[in-house]
Amino acid sequence: MIKVVKFGGSSLASAKQFKKVGDIIRADKSRRYVIPSAPGKRDSKDTKVTDLLYQCYDAIEAGKSYGKIFQAIKDRYNQIIEGLGLNFSLDYEFKTIEENFLAKKGREYAASRGEYLNGIVMSHYLGYEFIDAADVISFGKDGRFQQDKTDAELGLRLGTVERAVIPGFYGADEDGNIHTFTRGGSDVTGSIVARAAHADIYENWTDVSGFLVSDPRIVPNPIPIDLITYRELRELSYMGASVLHEDAIFPVRKEGIPIHILNTNRPQDPGTMIVENTCRRPKYTITGVAGKKGFCSITIEKAMMNSEIGFCAKVLEVFEREGLSIEHMPSGIDTMTVFIHQDEFMQHEQAVISGIHRAVHPDAIELESGLALVAVVGRGMKSARGTAGRIFSALAHARVNVKMIDQGSSELNIIVGMKNEDFEPAVRAIYDIFINTAL
Repeated sequence: MIKVVKFGGSSLASAKQFKKVGDIIRADKSRRYVIPSAPGKRDSKDTKVTDLLYQCYDAIEAGKSYGKIFQAIKDRYNQIIEGLGLNFSLDYEFKTIEENFLAKKGREYAASRGEYLNGIVMSHYLGYEFIDAADVISFGKDGRFQQDKTDAELGLRLGTVERAVIPGFYGADEDGNIHTFTRGGSDVTGSIVARAAHADIYENWTDVSGFLVSDPRIVPNPIPIDLITYRELRELSYMGASVLHEDAIFPVRKEGIPIHILNTNRPQDPGTMIVENTCRRPKYTITGVAGKKGFCSITIEKAMMNSEIGFCAKVLEVFEREGLSIEHMPSGIDTMTVFIHQDEFMQHEQAVISGIHRAVHPDAIELESGLALVAVVGRGMKSARGTAGRIFSALAHARVNVKMIDQGSSELNIIVGMKNEDFEPAVRAIYDIFINTAL
């Protein structure tokens, strides 16, 4: 069996955390390929190493003093090395990084050095081979990740080593320029490595024991999710559930590789297993409930709209020209509503309104701001009668006014829109009706 294991920044923030990680890896010989993040916060007042790297590089670009920040970065790693009792130095790497910072190699290069240095430390601690992600994770010169090229090169490289450490978050183009994934991109690297290694399981170790049915900041002590499908996870991640970087799903999904979310500080907890599909019946009708605030709606009204060929296409073309991505598009016979992120829309508001007028000559355009969207997700919804009725009943009881409801043909999720101030009460009401009443 081959397991690829990724550890987040909080799991590697100090020598003490490193030792926990080492115990976990050594407890299972199938954990052969390790993807480390940069050191995270040791406490609430601490600063992540990646943020220190950004600060240092920005100071250099601005012509300001950077020595104190750079020394803080060096101290973090030296403390970890000393705490682990290792006999090696990162002085050469620090010197090279400082030279490249002064040569203005770019913020992506700067951000990647946290994972790079932690990978070197981890390889020495475990006795595993170090593989620089810049040599095996390929990007184009435009900064786009190249999956096929990476699969070939990384697969070939992994075939020559029994055990290795590959830093997360970054790669390089053919000229050696460093490119990074978005924040949290070490999850993506782990997924890419798991695919290239044809792993049996991709373990993602973090500071929580898997996914919860809802956000614990909204619902007190929500129950954990033991098993979830990729499709369910995609819906919940997109709507705000943030345990796993949403782009990390795609590489392993194509290979049918399960992802196991586990807690470095509580390795005995079962965690959450993410799978392509399952015949296991869920314990509850819903798998999870998540959502976001900060949307607005644009409602276009025109008599006989339904008989006008290409009406919707013309409206959507206006948003496309402005570079705006829409979230949902419920419609009626004479109305069409578009939900979009409010911050993005406000920058293009008047251009969109005038564009719609020119494109379809509506009778009226109405705008409403300060909206939230809640996604109720679960494979168990497809075979359960009255799911939408229970949602409406719970929201009515919580005195939440529903602005929009949208259910996909897959019956995997139902999206409900409401005012921002009703967001938290709505989430709690839905959790209560499907989970607490079923306990």
